[in-house]
Amino acid sequence: MRILVADDHDIVRRGLKHLLTAKPGWEVCAEARNGREAVKLAENLKPDVVVMDISMPELNGLEAARRIRKQLPRTEVAILSLHFSDRLVHDIIETGARAFIMKSDADKDLVTAVEALSNRRSFFTSRATEMALDATRKRSASDGADYKGRLTPREREIVQLLAEGKSSKEVAVALNISIKTAETHRTNIMRKLEIHSVSELVRYAVKNQIIEA
Repeated sequence: MRILVADDHDIVRRGLKHLLTAKPGWEVCAEARNGREAVKLAENLKPDVVVMDISMPELNGLEAARRIRKQLPRTEVAILSLHFSDRLVHDIIETGARAFIMKSDADKDLVTAVEALSNRRSFFTSRATEMALDATRKRSASDGADYKGRLTPREREIVQLLAEGKSSKEVAVALNISIKTAETHRTNIMRKLEIHSVSELVRYAVKNQIIEA
């Protein structure tokens, strides 16, 4: 079992690696410090499982998971988070990740979750499953719900970069697009979300767990 671990904190990665490599036959084939690095390493190494924190710089865990699952459908993804909410559980499922673990429970749930993924089974606590079902019902019953699905994956990526304080020029360099294209995306995002300042954009990104508060 080849596992990629992604978290922006060195001590957390060491702890996860210790838990995972204690299992005979399991190895951590690579470690990533941000979501963009995780996607690149996954593409190159094609691990069996990616264990990934949801809150990482440059590209958060949800967007990274979405890309990995799209490009490598045989690679399973487990998402780690400090937080727990119906919207979060729904968004995790939407990425194609099939396991969700609270960081506080990683010592008892991580190995079980990865074992489940290795057998092509999902791992969600019963509470998470209930919340996902509730969120789906609420979403179908509400016409104007403010879900992140309103934005495209590229727009969510730009929201994260802008919320992290990057200028349009820096966004353009990071994504290898023109400054004009970056500014057009920024204008469209502001219009879609009906917000008018970077501070409002930051609040939106925190509320929707695109970045950490």
